[in-house]
Amino acid sequence: MTDALDRKIETYINHLFKNVGSSQEAFEMKEELFSNMKEKISDYKSRGLEEDQAFKEAKASLGDLSGLIEDLQRSSQEEAKHNMYSSKSARISKVGIVASAVLILFGTLTSLMLVFMDLESVSVVGPNIFTVSGGALLVYSILTIETTKRYAMHQGRAALYALAIGTMLFAVFVGFSAGAATGEMFIAISSLMVFLIAGFALWLGLLLSGRSRKKK
Repeated sequence: MTDALDRKIETYINHLFKNVGSSQEAFEMKEELFSNMKEKISDYKSRGLEEDQAFKEAKASLGDLSGLIEDLQRSSQEEAKHNMYSSKSARISKVGIVASAVLILFGTLTSLMLVFMDLESVSVVGPNIFTVSGGALLVYSILTIETTKRYAMHQGRAALYALAIGTMLFAVFVGFSAGAATGEMFIAISSLMVFLIAGFALWLGLLLSGRSRKKK
């Protein structure tokens, strides 16, 4: 599907929402409609329709959205009266950031302590599993918090980003653990390869399929 068609869909959706204020709910609804229209257009094209005709059919399939738009207008007016940081999701994200920082600090300092205890290398690496967990949690918490410039990412997508980064961090952890246990660099590299490639592939896929969360 071409970038020109993506822009055409986005322009149409923005026109529908021109009288709706900026809000998390409106942003998520626009995302959902965008994905829905792309799927329908792709389906119509696979049936032999030209792109313009497929676009018209996809628009028609959405039906009457006036009621939904009115609900969003009322919702955005109410949301403007509240501070965005009072929301439950924002509080959870902040708690997640604090918890992730504690996990990262605990894992790092424990490993550092074990270094000075002259223990085996594999024992020194072990506590960094907390650092891995903290890193994944930090990614999720940062992405799911709304700021003055960006909307919060959908929780499901943020969880996939956290999984991707967490998998890559785990790959590094496994590599160091295997290397410390065997003393062989090739074992360390072979141990981390699968996790690193899987995590990187997931991260790259998410990055290429994502859309801007900037507030207009």
